[in-house]
Amino acid sequence: MTDSRFQDLATEPVRIRANELFAALPPEWPHDPMPEIQRLLAASRTKVVVLDDDPTGTQTVHNVPVLTEWAVESLRRELGADDNCFYILTNSRSLPPKRARELNLEIAHALKAASGMADRRIAPVSRSDSTLRGHFPLETDALNEVLGPFDGVLLVPFFETGGRHTIKDVHYLAEGEWLTPVDATQFASDVTFGYRHSNLRAWVEEKSDGRIRADEVASVSIETIRCGGPQKVFEELRTLGSGRVCVVNVVSGRDLQVFVLGLLRAEAAGKRFLYRTAASFAAARAGIAPRPLLTAAELFGNDAINRQPSAINMSRGGLVVVGSYVPKSSEQLQRVLADSRIMNVEVNVPALLSGDSRAGEIARANQAVNEALQRDQDAVLYTSRQLITGPDPVESLSICRRVSDSLMQILDGVVVRPRFIIAKGGITSSDVATKPLRVRRAIVLGQILAGIPLWRLGDESRWPGMIYVSFPGNLGGPEALLDVVEKLSGNQSGNREICHPTS
Repeated sequence: MTDSRFQDLATEPVRIRANELFAALPPEWPHDPMPEIQRLLAASRTKVVVLDDDPTGTQTVHNVPVLTEWAVESLRRELGADDNCFYILTNSRSLPPKRARELNLEIAHALKAASGMADRRIAPVSRSDSTLRGHFPLETDALNEVLGPFDGVLLVPFFETGGRHTIKDVHYLAEGEWLTPVDATQFASDVTFGYRHSNLRAWVEEKSDGRIRADEVASVSIETIRCGGPQKVFEELRTLGSGRVCVVNVVSGRDLQVFVLGLLRAEAAGKRFLYRTAASFAAARAGIAPRPLLTAAELFGNDAINRQPSAINMSRGGLVVVGSYVPKSSEQLQRVLADSRIMNVEVNVPALLSGDSRAGEIARANQAVNEALQRDQDAVLYTSRQLITGPDPVESLSICRRVSDSLMQILDGVVVRPRFIIAKGGITSSDVATKPLRVRRAIVLGQILAGIPLWRLGDESRWPGMIYVSFPGNLGGPEALLDVVEKLSGNQSGNREICHPTS
């Protein structure tokens, strides 16, 4: 783990063909680490607790609980269960820095108390965006303050399904045949969490305002993982101390599992680490193997397409809610809007931001959604596409919150239970779950499409047992959102009656 192999930080990485870069790497480690990972997890009785800054982070796990509250007794019950992992939805990416820090401190104190009561160690994962947006290092600093000290903070933004790879400390986004450094993507221009560097050591220095210098950041290389295997990873992690930040280079799922096995060996030897990661890490660290994509038959029964609603005032139509403004979300929304079977309900954002017109706009949209569901028609509720921002990141977040709060008021007034709900975008997904749906605990059943998590809501929720899809804003091809609607509606083969929208 020496600095001599690091690329010159003054040299900006450039876009490169993926096959050329991958071909230049050593071959993957040949042995499957998962059996040994699972054996070590069973022996350690350490529980992985994922603090997820938006609900899309459940996109790699299945049969795992997710909590939207963190009372000590609730956490104690989850820690006492036999499984290896659970999630706490913090939605902290939608909060200003001061509130995000307070929230992480609050949850950390509750976890520390619950861990003592349950007599079970925890492995805390601070899960955030694979394209580097979020409150770092603020959140890991807060967790370390209560749950530390840790020997190191491991930075693992790899997310295989989304094409996020880290090579020679540079984080890339796969776009077709190309690997693009993330600082050259639209995510680096985020109005709240923008950044200038894709080299993660330089990114850490940037995000810490120089408190953590790039040359102080350690790194586990692809060569270490692929040539030295778990033992070499173990040896390098054993040298970390004093909470040093360490970049982990990962290109494939096998690389990640090799790293996790070395990590578990280091922890078994007494080292303690805090993790700042994207979604893939949590599944590997908890020993959760992939499962096939969910089917409509699994979710609704084999008669999913033709059965009549079993609940009073339950629609055969589903509801899609789109609040995300990233280009991929808008592109996917356009495919949904072009489908004549789906009722389109646009919410005018300038009207929501005006005190004079807000109430009327909420009432109009609410009525349109209810009417569509009463006709057993799928509906999409979406914000007008012109992004309105403030003069600074804090005011931009405030505008985002006011718009989201208005969407939640519209959903509060929905009196017909939809067949399913799909929420597009992280903040939207969290708010829909915790506010109008009143979810406190749900089970992540798996993925409806690759990287797109599906929950079944708990008994305490507004509509117990409902299927809920937390659809990431920046994931999927142009047809992905429409594909999920059709899959859940049973309309892939044209079986369902077509209902045309009305004005």
